[in-house]
Parts: sequence; structure tokens; C-alpha cells
Amino acid sequence: MSASTTLWTDRPLLGFDTETTGTNVAADRIVTVALVHSVGPGRENETVATWLIDPEMDIPEPAQRVHGISTEHARAHGMKAAEALDEVAEMIADALRQDIPLVAFNISFDLAILENELTRLGLPTLTQRLGHDIAPVLDGLVLDRGVDRYRKGKRTLTDVLAHYGLEQDGRLHTADVDVSATLDVLRALTAKFPTLGTSSLEDLHREQMGWHRRWAEGMNEWLTKKGKTPDVNTVWPL
Repeated sequence: MSASTTLWTDRPLLGFDTETTGTNVAADRIVTVALVHSVGPGRENETVATWLIDPEMDIPEPAQRVHGISTEHARAHGMKAAEALDEVAEMIADALRQDIPLVAFNISFDLAILENELTRLGLPTLTQRLGHDIAPVLDGLVLDRGVDRYRKGKRTLTDVLAHYGLEQDGRLHTADVDVSATLDVLRALTAKFPTLGTSSLEDLHREQMGWHRRWAEGMNEWLTKKGKTPDVNTVWPL
């Protein structure tokens, strides 16, 4: 296989994850970010950058239980949000400009809260820095739903790791561990479904948009039948 047709799984990837004060992308704040630059399978091929941020609000108890970071710890040791998130956004934008895909598990959440935080802080958003939509993006959750549509059961990161027989080597819901686990999932997916690895990043990005829309429309139909508000966003990744 020539260099020009090297599988994207063998080229650089940038994994991304946030831990936050909650799940409301419009009102909650980012507490930690991890970016993991990967140049091949194995932790020895990963370079990890992490940020601890003072969210300048109390971290609710449920969120503390998830990621283990207290309000006091974040205040004492965290960076100012503007400084940290400007660094994060520029590193992501720089990778995307080089066609290095941004990888996450349920990336819509992480991108939405990052863009909202950047706007709140008066900083250029990722979209503004790039001058176009955020791409190429690879989402372990969307890919798994797309290629194995009818599999029963939950699809949390823990569940998907278990399905592919992957061991996590650290505490999940620590941003850098979640990123490394997501990179493992991506490689397991391409091993089981080889056409993923041979697709171009552009085609795969477009395919994920369709897979997400199909899933979201199905979820909205189900919610409507249950008498609930059909509020699942059909647009991916943002």
C-alpha cells in the first residue's frame, strides 16, 4: 500500500474529551480537557495534553462523583478558562487545518460546550478559526451506531469497550483515559469493519452525518410515541 493510500488509522489522529460541571451545553462549564495526539496503536504512540480549569462556578455533587474534581481543587489549581480554552481551540484548529481528524465519543456534546464557552469568553470559536464547518471528525459512538445498527443494549463508552473486548487502562471519566479508550474503539471498529478504514475522511464525515440523522429521527419518533418532546438534534457534529 503506497503512502498516498495509507489507512487513516495509521496516520495522526487527535483525540478530544471534556469533563464538565454538568450536561447542559448552554449553561454548564468545562472543568478538564484532554487532547491526545496519536500516531499509531499503543499508548507509546500517544502524546497527552491536559488542562484543569477553574469553571468559576460550583461543581455540583453529581458531576464531582463522575470525574472526581471538586470545586475547591479546581479553584486552587485550575487555569483561567479563557487562557486554557484558547490554547485548546487553537490546537484543535491547527490539527484540522492539517486534515488530522478530531476523534471523540459523542463529540457533539464536547464541541457544543466548547463553542459555547469560547463565545461566552469572547474568543473566536472553532468554526470561526477554521473559516468552515468543523471537519474532519470521527465519533466512536456514531460510527458504532452506523455500522452495527441493530445491536441490542446500551452504547456508553464502557459498554462499547466491553463489546469489543477492550480493557481500559485507567479510570474512565478522566478525560485523557476516555480519549485513549475512544482511540482503541476506533481501531477495533476498523478491524471489524474494514471499509471504515479504507474510506476517505471526507466520505466518512459525510456518512456519519447521515448515520446520526437516521438515529436521531428514530429517537424522535420513539419519543413522540411515548408522549415526550422529540428534542434530539438531527444535525451532527454541531
